[in-house]
Amino acid sequence: MAEMLYREALNRAIDECMAADPNVVMLGEDVGLYGGSYRVSEGLVSKYGEKRLIDTPIAELSIVGNAIGMAIGGLRPIAEIMTANFSLLAFDQIINHMAKYRYMSAGKLTLPMVVRFPQGVSKQLAAQHSESYEQMLSAVPGIRVFAAGDPNYAYHALKKAILMDDPVVFIEHELLYNKKGEVDLDAEVDPFKARIVKEGEDLTIVSYLKMVDDVMAAVPEIEKQTGKSCEVIDLQSLNPFDTGTLKASIEKTGRLVVVEEDHKMGGYGAQVVSWAAESLFYALDAAPLRIAGENVPIPYNRKLELASIPTPDKIAAKIIEWGANNGL
Repeated sequence: MAEMLYREALNRAIDECMAADPNVVMLGEDVGLYGGSYRVSEGLVSKYGEKRLIDTPIAELSIVGNAIGMAIGGLRPIAEIMTANFSLLAFDQIINHMAKYRYMSAGKLTLPMVVRFPQGVSKQLAAQHSESYEQMLSAVPGIRVFAAGDPNYAYHALKKAILMDDPVVFIEHELLYNKKGEVDLDAEVDPFKARIVKEGEDLTIVSYLKMVDDVMAAVPEIEKQTGKSCEVIDLQSLNPFDTGTLKASIEKTGRLVVVEEDHKMGGYGAQVVSWAAESLFYALDAAPLRIAGENVPIPYNRKLELASIPTPDKIAAKIIEWGANNGL
């Protein structure tokens, strides 16, 4: 076991993969000499040189497009996009090319590549730097979508993603880079499996990325007020997501809450609730609850910014109110 920051776990995963395979390269804005906007690639250029840590222009379409060409040519590129909003400029490459080439070539082409970026509400980065796009990317066949909520998963899942022959979108969160946690370097982690963060008997709460921490902050108040125990699950893999772990939990508790930072309209949590309603209708003792961001652009003002997303106190209050009306 080793204690490290989330960004250090990502850095170590990339470092180990680059040391083991000279075909692993990284490209993006400031990933080389500067060490990455969030210090994820810090120190790597001194080990592997500027031909493998490639600083690019501010051109996201080009970054992903070049990574696709590298992957087809036999390299294993890691393309870093500075923030999720900027990934929109590369969506043509991600959706029309990266996700489809293996299928359209009848398997003759492989694309062993990873596109990484942080997303979500940080602290006053305003509407053009605070969005979440997992709902759009998870709806695209042909790409895997991982969401790293803690350092242990960040380390293991990124290593597995780099080694896969299918393209992976690897989502991080801007407020998690300095999160510290234990990383079991010798563990065998299945990147597609959800993590049971806390076991419980009466209520299943499903979340991912930073919202897992906010849920855990809300749980003591929920359990105090309701007298019931909560089971908290971090999805980790969003496409596909681990229905087996969720099924076992929901059949045990009979109740489901999904918490996400993204806007509620069209949010990813709707997919989880839809699946549960279709597959586990008779296991549910109450209608599922979705807690999500407001349907507004993310404000710059800090008070308004916090008002637009779930926070621990709001999560606790909504679950307690919902539980009172649903026999919890």
